[in-house]
Amino acid sequence: MTLLMAAAGNLDAREVSRAAGFRIEFVRDWKQAAGRCSDCRSPTPFQDPQWLDAWYDAFAGADHVEPLIAIISDPATGEQVALLPLIRRLQKGIRIVEFADLALTDYNAPVLGDAAPRDKKAACAMWRDLLAALRRLPGGADLIRLRKMPVDLDGRPNPLALLDGAGPCSLNGNVVAAGDDFDAWRYSLERTVRKELERSWRVFTRDPAAAFQIVTDQNQALRVLSTMEIQQGARMQRLGLNFILNDETCAAFYHNLVGGNLRSGYAVVSALTVGEQVVAALLGIRSGSRYVMVRISNAGEKWSNCSPGRLIIERTMAALHKDGVREFDFSIGNYAYKRRFGVTPFPLADITAALSWRGLPYSLRDRAARELRRFPWLAARVRRALGKPPSRERIERW
Repeated sequence: MTLLMAAAGNLDAREVSRAAGFRIEFVRDWKQAAGRCSDCRSPTPFQDPQWLDAWYDAFAGADHVEPLIAIISDPATGEQVALLPLIRRLQKGIRIVEFADLALTDYNAPVLGDAAPRDKKAACAMWRDLLAALRRLPGGADLIRLRKMPVDLDGRPNPLALLDGAGPCSLNGNVVAAGDDFDAWRYSLERTVRKELERSWRVFTRDPAAAFQIVTDQNQALRVLSTMEIQQGARMQRLGLNFILNDETCAAFYHNLVGGNLRSGYAVVSALTVGEQVVAALLGIRSGSRYVMVRISNAGEKWSNCSPGRLIIERTMAALHKDGVREFDFSIGNYAYKRRFGVTPFPLADITAALSWRGLPYSLRDRAARELRRFPWLAARVRRALGKPPSRERIERW
């Protein structure tokens, strides 16, 4: 029997579910949860406490968004099993439990402890106990929807990707392993790509004031970020697309991310400049020898002759490689320029489960969509038949 230690009504600061297999505890305060699970290792830079600090600080007070961090442990030994950085939100009357994402986090994942499941049987037991605890939450939940999960988490299997209900995500990651010799990697690119990058740098540096830099001053980095917001907003307006990243909450998140983490080296801002003008800007996050590109912009048509977007990527990679970065993650979204840089795609997984009868139609629809993705040619034909455009999840940042 599962015992939920909670009063009815709104979710309290901490809710505990004890089951035979795993102890499930829900915490509303991210910093409290992080302090409890300091031994768990972040599987990607997006589960780093610095990312999640900025995310929960920005979104914890947003309308219809409630932090719901799940701490899973072994009830017999007290060992940490996993931490899931989740939220509960209301959408069209449906109470959805999902990762702290809202289209800003590229890779979602559980933060695993030493006692995390390593096989399907244990993963299923953990999932069963988590769903049981969610169904007993005060305030209820109708659907759990976990998306964009790497299958491999820093050399360990993602237990959520082992489940029968897990299936392929419509998106994938894209990574470049540059090795120790950056010039050797550069010469592995197609000759036309190398020559174009060399030509772009020559054209850009015709102006004696032209420069590339990794921005280390916090005030300057925030100014570059503000310019990035303007440049991306202008581009989205030209494309006739809705641009959400400059709304108050999203903007607060990015400013928290840069302002609070530039000095530690976790947030990386790079820029191509001519005097005071920002020609291109790139925001990324770094964890050890891994760097992930998060957001990019350029000054538009005036500078198209020097391909500033591709140029700032290549210059940033070269600079960070000298500083010890060996893995360059181009994140989600399959764009032609990423293939030109020689990325290797890697799969992501999704899983959805109904927590009430209200969530059942959404769970069935998600499962049907995942099954359809196993046949890309058929999925493309169905999308065209329904008149749906290709996914634009990343177009707002790239």
